[in-house]
This record gives sequence, C-alpha cells and structure tokens, in this order.
Amino acid sequence: MKSSAFNLAAFRDLPAGADRQIQSIVTAALSAADPQAAVRRALRLSGNALQVRDRHYDLRQYQRILVIGAGKASAPMAAATEEVLADRVAGGWINVKDGYVVPTQRVNIHEAGHPLPDDRGVAGSRHIASLALEATEKDLVVCLISGGGSALMTLPVDGITLADMEQLTLALLRSGATINEMNAVRKHIEQLKGGQLARLAFPATVISLILSDVIGSPLDVIASGPTSPDPTTYADAHSVLRKYHILSDVPGPVAQHLERGEAGLVAETPKRGDPVLDRVQNCIIASNEQAAGAALERARELGFHPLLLSTFVEGEARDVARVFAGIAREIDRSGQPVSRPACVIAGGETTVTVRGNGLGGRNQELALAAVLPLAGLQNVAILSLGTDGSDGPTDAAGAMATGATSTRAAEQGLDIGGYMSDNDAYHFFAALGDLVKTGPTNTNVNDLVFILAW
Repeated sequence: MKSSAFNLAAFRDLPAGADRQIQSIVTAALSAADPQAAVRRALRLSGNALQVRDRHYDLRQYQRILVIGAGKASAPMAAATEEVLADRVAGGWINVKDGYVVPTQRVNIHEAGHPLPDDRGVAGSRHIASLALEATEKDLVVCLISGGGSALMTLPVDGITLADMEQLTLALLRSGATINEMNAVRKHIEQLKGGQLARLAFPATVISLILSDVIGSPLDVIASGPTSPDPTTYADAHSVLRKYHILSDVPGPVAQHLERGEAGLVAETPKRGDPVLDRVQNCIIASNEQAAGAALERARELGFHPLLLSTFVEGEARDVARVFAGIAREIDRSGQPVSRPACVIAGGETTVTVRGNGLGGRNQELALAAVLPLAGLQNVAILSLGTDGSDGPTDAAGAMATGATSTRAAEQGLDIGGYMSDNDAYHFFAALGDLVKTGPTNTNVNDLVFILAW
C-alpha cells in the first residue's frame, strides 16, 4: 500500500498519530489477505506429492499442469503458483484488470476491462476456454479465481454480443441488484460461469484456489462460480430482471435467451451431483473474515478497544452509513458498544442505486452519507474502503469522514445534499482532500469499514 494513501486533510480534525495508526490497521488487514501468501499456504509440495488441504495429488500421474483463471488478485496468485510448482507448470492464461499485472514466467497475464467487460476480456476468456477444453484426464488444471472474475472472465453465449453484455451489466449496476443476483444472470448468458468452466475442463483434474470477495464466501457466487455447482436457474436469472423492472433496459437477445432457458430449450448450468464436478476441488484461501480479524488484532496492539461488528454487512450504502454513524454517536455518548479509544470494524459489500450523474463508488458514497450524521462529534472518523484499491470506476479505494467534515465542506461552499443527490462522492472528497488512494493492492476480499473514536 502506498505510504501516501492516508495523507488526508481530515487528519487535521483528529489526534496526532491517527494517520499512522489507521495506516497500520489497514496494512495488517491487507497483508492477511495477500494472495501470494495465501497460495503458498494452500499448495504444499513435497517431492512429487502436492497437498491441497486434505487432498493429496501424485504429480507423476499428470502430463501437464495448466494454470487458468481471472480476477484482480489472480496475477500474484499465478506468480505464487509458479513459485511452488516451478517448471511443472506447462503454461496458462489469466485475465486481470488493467494495472494489476505482476511478472510471471510461464503463465500469460492478460489485461482487460473491469467493471465493464471489454473485447480484451472476451478474447482472453476464449483462451481460457480453449485451454480448459483441450485438457485431458492426464492433465491437472489449477484455476485461480478472485474478485472481479465475473467481469474479467466474460464469454457470452452465441447470439449475445459484448455490447449486449455491457448494456446488461450497466443496467444491473444501476438497479441496486446484489452481487448474488447479478451473478445469477451472468451465469445463464455466458459459457464459463456457473460451473461451466469445470464442464469444459472435464475429465481433467481441477484444483480451484479462490480468494473470496463475497459475503459468507459462497462458492457459486465468487466470480460467478466457474468451477462450482450452480444452485440458480434460468428462472432465477429471469426473475432478477423482473424484480428490478429492467427487462425493458436489457438487450432483446439477453431476455430471449433467458426465456428459452426457462422454457427448457437450453441446457442448464451444472448442479450439485453433476459428474463433471467430481474431479474438482474448490478451496477458499483468503477472505474478508481473515482481513477483518487481522485488523482487529492490530487495533488491539495499538491500544484501541476493538470490536468486530460483522463481516456480513450489505444494503444500500447510504442506509448502512447512517447505522454506522449511529454507532459512532453511541460510542461518543455512552461508551457502548466499546469505549474510547474505539475501533469498530465491519466487512461486507454495500450497493448503490445510481440516480445521479456523478462519480464515485459504494465506499465513497458510504463515507459521504456519514458526514452529516457525524457532524459535531470530536475525534471520531468513519473510513470505508475497497480492499482491492478500486472503488467503483474511480482511482480511489474509498474515503474518510470525520465529525468536522461538514464544517470544512461548508467553508468551501460544498453542498453535501447536492453531491449525495448526484451520487458524486468522488468530487466531494477530492475537493476536501479526503479520498483514500492506495493504488492496486493485488488482493480483493470485499470492503472494510472502520469506525474510530479517540
């Protein structure tokens, strides 16, 4: 993480040393979710014996080891896989977000668009599909998956174009649909998601190492579950579009494909018990819980009274912000649920229903929505950030609000309500100097929110 990440104007409102404390806590969280360390923990090689959790693989039984996958953290995961397996790796292909590349020797790292998929992502996904399809029962396929994999491993079914996918993704993002709901749709209009990558790789042996960016770490939801059974159906996917009243906003080929699937005219995604999944081992190797736990321990070491509130936080960002601000006010008033110096940590992923034309992300919007409820509190802050270093379509990981942010905003003539109405948290915090910019962290385990009181 860049040392400049917490050079925020907001620290003028807080006690001396608050910047170093917060940076130390966040660094501990990100280190716990480091993808390279997680892969090295997961893959244990002794001679020709590879141990992955409770399973053992005799590498002499395989002619080739192929490495495929996608996600914001998948490049360092590939580098660590090469480190462990060395020249046993025959090659591979990984799709990553622009700027998230790390050096590898045998695995091709391919940059592509995120959160909106692009032609590069589709082309890279075709390479992934080809490698999986050519794998035989004498091959071992190591699949590396992390957050962002849904967009980065985009391969529409025949008849649906990338432009159709982009229109669909934008409609879903703006609707406020949850990540689970978005992925249910994606899995039924694409060729790799919802266990279909495992179907292509069958009868090869597949080890899927997964860095979770989803609440509760359900295998079928992370990156839309390319190697896990899919509990959702065409009917579920179609109902998401109806629920959010966006059927008229999605391209005709998408709606028509889902209708055909719901009518039983298209093969369903692999379900539990499908033989194509018998040779697959799925392993969660890092998650939001680990990151939050490390942050909790570091806060304790720094003298805070720490509390892990939850790692299952979801809901509209501005609604969640009011709850967190309420907790901050309770700490200030009664010393509950923990007394000062307090560090309350929460993890998860909120959503934003976009109604304006501004710029921002869910973490920035959460921080903006906390500004007015925090007004007047002394030595109190709420920091919300994405662990991947990228919040929405911006270069910021998140933002921080304090009890004095509203006063500083008024001094600069910034209309908080106007910025909220326009979903323009980025420009609000940019004007104040309170955007958190870490750059790519090469991990992705959801979001973290810190409620701090000194």
